[in-house]
Amino acid sequence: MFTAVMRDPNLCRRVIERLLQTQIGELTTPAYEKVIKQTKDGKSIRLDIYAKEESKNTVYDMEMQNLNRKSINSLNLPKRSRYYQSMIDRNILGEGKEYSELSESNVIFICTFDPFGYDLTQYSFEEKCDELPDLKLCDGTKKIFFNTRTSKKDIPKSLKKLYNYINSGEPSDELTNDLEKAVERARNNEELEAEYMNNSLFYTDAKNEGRMEGREEGRMEGREEGIKGAIDIMLEMNCSENDIISRLVKTFGLSEEEAKILYDEYAGSHVLA
Repeated sequence: MFTAVMRDPNLCRRVIERLLQTQIGELTTPAYEKVIKQTKDGKSIRLDIYAKEESKNTVYDMEMQNLNRKSINSLNLPKRSRYYQSMIDRNILGEGKEYSELSESNVIFICTFDPFGYDLTQYSFEEKCDELPDLKLCDGTKKIFFNTRTSKKDIPKSLKKLYNYINSGEPSDELTNDLEKAVERARNNEELEAEYMNNSLFYTDAKNEGRMEGREEGRMEGREEGIKGAIDIMLEMNCSENDIISRLVKTFGLSEEEAKILYDEYAGSHVLA
């Protein structure tokens, strides 16, 4: 749900500025869950947030990444970032365009865990020469992995407040309060909720696996399979525990206690990718 509110260009810009600790220009309306298709036979990608800073011809792909009982290695973040970058370039360039028309691009992963194990506040990567480390390739690409669980004490106060909000959901300044208000509005917006569910492929995947039909027929076994399937799908989509429980309550008419029990039961048996 945090990424869902990033479609607000002002909030999105402020979050990017907080992460990068620098000011950026106005953004186009961010695309939430933007799908970039390669070919009819190729692999597509679904970007959490995709926005463009028109004044500097710079694009930002921002991904919220939770572990959700997966191993860090199974997430394959380095190669995912490489693939995302290549697909973004393909989407920008298009047929008949010159290489000079490629935008500067930043692939950003906001990780609620330490992705590389060095306890850094963030890990930033750019192409450079192995023989002359000071010589950068200057291809306009950058990949940044933010570690919201860092124990570093020298982290900028404003960034620490954003990290704390992401980790705990407790706002402590103007930006995080605005984010919390936007999240609450989104949770109470039935149209946005339906869109979020559709974008996460919940109904499509559950139906394809025969789970939704069982729930609709009122069979207890089918209903349980539907709930398990929903949890599996939302874990694959990196939804947080709180979001999954909230969605189970709304979709299946469960109490929060029932949803929590089922989450603990089924999430624990979720097969790591």
